[in-house]
Amino acid sequence: FVPENTFPSFIMALASGVDMVELDYRHSLDGVPVVIHDPHLKRTTDALKKWKRRACTVASRTLADLQQLDAGKWFDPGFAGIRIPLLSEALELILPGSVPLIERKSGDAQTCVDLFRRMGIVDQVVLQSFDWEFLRQVHELEPSLVLAALGPAAVLPGGKRPLGIVWKLNSRWLKQTEKTGARVVVWSEKVSRRAIQAAHERNLRVWVYTINKSRLANKLLQMGVDGIISDNPTLIWRAIALRQGLAVE
Repeated sequence: FVPENTFPSFIMALASGVDMVELDYRHSLDGVPVVIHDPHLKRTTDALKKWKRRACTVASRTLADLQQLDAGKWFDPGFAGIRIPLLSEALELILPGSVPLIERKSGDAQTCVDLFRRMGIVDQVVLQSFDWEFLRQVHELEPSLVLAALGPAAVLPGGKRPLGIVWKLNSRWLKQTEKTGARVVVWSEKVSRRAIQAAHERNLRVWVYTINKSRLANKLLQMGVDGIISDNPTLIWRAIALRQGLAVE
């Protein structure tokens, strides 16, 4: 429909009435949080054409450089001219129409917390990451910020990488989640009713990503998940409505 992590994508998400709008951010070379998913620029910008370098990363370019790039034409010529948003700009657009679900891809904890404080939105956003040590650091700086632990974790609290990764959500992962200060555990479809109940007993919510099939959405809702992340919010709304016995056209 629209290029990811751009203003048009946020506007479309808001128009669909979703509870939360997900976005990703990384830091530029000069430490500014910008909204982009990949570490490299070649997939979603014209960096390769502009700079003739295949190994050009977000972290290797200043904000001024990044704002020269076209982040829309790769998707469709009709989106030519769209720029990489600043994280602050994206948050201003999404709020107050929805809750930003912000995935940190790279960047330090202090910069993130300082941005939220400066904007006065500490209590209006949810921050998630696969780096659970980053989440622990953020929680230490700002305990009131709602954190979501994306799993399976790439980095555990304490900075260690997990060995012999178990992909299913289980009690060991939940114990590690609690060390981060997170209130939500965000997992793949590798969840069970028992794991969800165990999370609820620890006062943790369980959200599942990225679900784009109605049968799977219904299965997860029946198991008791608290939230579903999807590229197709209409499908999820329909699944919820059918479970509640509401009329769906």
